[in-house]
Amino acid sequence: MSQNLSQTFLAITRNSTDLEWLQGALAPLGQVVSAGGGSLDELLALVDVTFASLVFVGLDREHVVTQSALIEGALEAKPMLAIVALGDGMDNQLVLNAMRAGARDFVAYGSRSSEVAGLVRRLGKRLPPVAPNTHLGGLTVLYGVQSNADGALLATHMAQVVQNSGQHTLLLDLGLPRGDSLALLGLESSFHFGDALRHVRRLDATLIDSAFTSCDMGLRILAYASSDEPLEHTSAAELYMLLSALRQHFQHIVVNLTGQPDSEALRTFVSHCDKLLWYTDQNVLDCRRNLAVLNLWREKGLKLDHARLLVDRYLRSVAPDSDTLGKSFGMEVIATLTYSPEVRLNAKNQGVTLFELAPREGLTQSLRALGERLAKRSEGLAKPRIGWFNRLRGAQ
Repeated sequence: MSQNLSQTFLAITRNSTDLEWLQGALAPLGQVVSAGGGSLDELLALVDVTFASLVFVGLDREHVVTQSALIEGALEAKPMLAIVALGDGMDNQLVLNAMRAGARDFVAYGSRSSEVAGLVRRLGKRLPPVAPNTHLGGLTVLYGVQSNADGALLATHMAQVVQNSGQHTLLLDLGLPRGDSLALLGLESSFHFGDALRHVRRLDATLIDSAFTSCDMGLRILAYASSDEPLEHTSAAELYMLLSALRQHFQHIVVNLTGQPDSEALRTFVSHCDKLLWYTDQNVLDCRRNLAVLNLWREKGLKLDHARLLVDRYLRSVAPDSDTLGKSFGMEVIATLTYSPEVRLNAKNQGVTLFELAPREGLTQSLRALGERLAKRSEGLAKPRIGWFNRLRGAQ
C-alpha cells in the first residue's frame, strides 16, 4: 500500500511475542501483518488487499489438523502463494505435517533473524513479482503523543485544502479526545469508525455517499464514536482491510492519530502511510514522550523514512528551535506553525475554520501551504466514480 515498504508478509502466530519476533527478523525486508486467528476467508481477503506472496502459518500439536487444512485451503485458492510453517523445530511430526500440506519451508520459533531473512530472500527469488495497486489513494498520517484538540484542528484544515484542490478526500479522525473534528466543524454523524470496521465488506460508493458525514466544502469525515473500541483493540488485519477499501474510494485520506498510545494498530497506520507528520511542539516534556515512542519504533525496525517533523505553536525566541528539534528527532522539519492562541481559540469556540476567520493569519497560510504540499502527492490519481445517491442529490 505504501512505497516505504518493499514487501508485505502475512503471519498467523501463537501470540504477540511470536509476531514481534517475526517482525523484528523481517524488518529490513518489509512489514509483517498479523492475519488474525486462522480464518481461511480472512487470510485470502488479506492476500488480495496486501498483495502478499508469502504467508507464515504457526503449527502446534493441539491444532495441527486444522492448521494443515488452512495451508491446503490457501494453496488451493492461491496456488502461487508461498507458505512457510512456524513451530517447534525439534518436533519432526510438525515438520512432516507442514510439508505434506504444501508448505515451502519450516522455521523454528526463535531462529536467528539472519536465518529467517535469508530464507525469505531465497524464496523471493523464486516467486513471481507482485504488482502493487497503483490506483489506491494517498494516505497522510498526523501523529504525536499529545492529546488535545489542536491535532484535530490541524488535520481538519489540511484535509480541507486537499479537498479544495479537486481531490475526493476523507478525514479519518482517530485522535484523542474523540470526535473533535466533528465538533470543530459543528457537525454530527450517525456513522463512525466502528461502523466502518463492521461493514468493511460492503463499503462501496453508495454506502460512503449515504452514511459518511461531509462539510460544506465536500470533505468527508469518519470519526470515533464514544462507544467505539479503543484503537489498540483493533487488529492490524481489520485496519488493513478498511484502509484498502477506503483508498479505493478516496484520492487522499488524512488520518489524525494524535494522542493515541502505542499499539500494533497505530504502527499499521504508520507503516503504510505515504507521509507521516510527526506532531510536536517545543515543550521538552512532550518532546521526550515523543522521542520515547520514536526510538522504540526504530529499535523494533519500523521504517520511518517517510516521516517529517511538524512543529506546532512555534515561538522563535524559545529553545529548542526547529533545527535542534529536527536533529533530536532525526527528521526533516516540514513546517513550523505559529502559536496564534487567540485565533485558535476563536476557531474552536465559534466552529469556524481559520480560512474563514483569519485567512491572512500566518498559521492559516502555513496550513494552506502544507495542505497543498500533501495534495501534490495524489493529484494524478483518477477521481472515484460518484455513487447514485450523490447523483440524485446533484453532487458534482
